[in-house]
Amino acid sequence: MRDLRRSLLSVPEPLPDPTLDAILALQITVAWAGEGRCTPKRLGWWDTDLVDEMGGGDLLRRLLPKTGAWAALEAVREAARRTDAKARAQMADADRLRTLFFLGFEIDEQLGDRLALLKRSGRSPAEALPFPLELSASFAADKLEALLRQTTATFTTMPTGRQVKGKMPEAPDALVRQLAAALVPFAPQYPLPYFKTDT
Repeated sequence: MRDLRRSLLSVPEPLPDPTLDAILALQITVAWAGEGRCTPKRLGWWDTDLVDEMGGGDLLRRLLPKTGAWAALEAVREAARRTDAKARAQMADADRLRTLFFLGFEIDEQLGDRLALLKRSGRSPAEALPFPLELSASFAADKLEALLRQTTATFTTMPTGRQVKGKMPEAPDALVRQLAAALVPFAPQYPLPYFKTDT
């Protein structure tokens, strides 16, 4: 009966925790890499220094001893999400786009709930999420580029962003990997890789 009710209401099934964790790990990795106020500067896509121990990360850890590391990552992900949303808002039918930080309202809500749960779990971010790079290490653009190039993405550069070619992957984690791959080559400004949905 529950499955029938769910299908009638067109509510998607919740994503499994490992899928949500993989998406969060990649989003947070890109958000960390996009910081520009840190020393040394990383990609410079958002004017923040929220994660590093010598920057905002130190303040958040002192203010929030139990969840400071999570708060720093949550804050940098939010900075990236806002930059993504601002760029997306310049386009017609912005809600029909799927970007690295906008996967649709239902999935984004699940990601927010999962992040809140992990934050309360008592585990450190490195224990809880499968980060593809060590976020406490020095930033190396070539390592991030090599990581992102493990997935193939071709795109057309538009005035508003990079429209990824081909059929949009149905699996959200595959979609995120392809969108992240379209960040390469790195640009001085956040390049907004996106797919357009049919509906």
